[in-house]
Amino acid sequence: MEQEFYTDTPEATEALGERLANVLLSRGVRTAFIALCGEMGVGKTAFTRGFARALGVSSVKSPTFTVVNEYRGGILPIFHFDTYRIESEDDLLSIGFDDYLAREGYALCEWSENIREFLPCGHLTVTISRTALENQRKISIKGDDYEGLST
Repeated sequence: MEQEFYTDTPEATEALGERLANVLLSRGVRTAFIALCGEMGVGKTAFTRGFARALGVSSVKSPTFTVVNEYRGGILPIFHFDTYRIESEDDLLSIGFDDYLAREGYALCEWSENIREFLPCGHLTVTISRTALENQRKISIKGDDYEGLST
């Protein structure tokens, strides 16, 4: 299933991320991989910030240079990846990618289009893109087992 949403501010993008986290929590989903796709500056980190807020994590920073940030202290751990600079399977394994995915918690991966062949089965894909309207973002959420944000 795929759903589309439109936001006009970073705060609205954060709110949609928060809403997705609340849906997953309300359904008892304790482990999920969320592939974040979109060009530079469209709001992938803003979406993650809102998602994290729903879990009780207040400080989220882009993991551009660290490749992964782990946030604890919330309801569940969050593993925030940035795979922009990942060029090979060895690069991915060197950061402990498989180890993170084996743990309970939510993995949100910016630039996941760079590691398509390594995305776990059953992942959600959140694609954020600019529209013709200034500051507006189109956000598509897609997943095989995903039932949407209607609850």
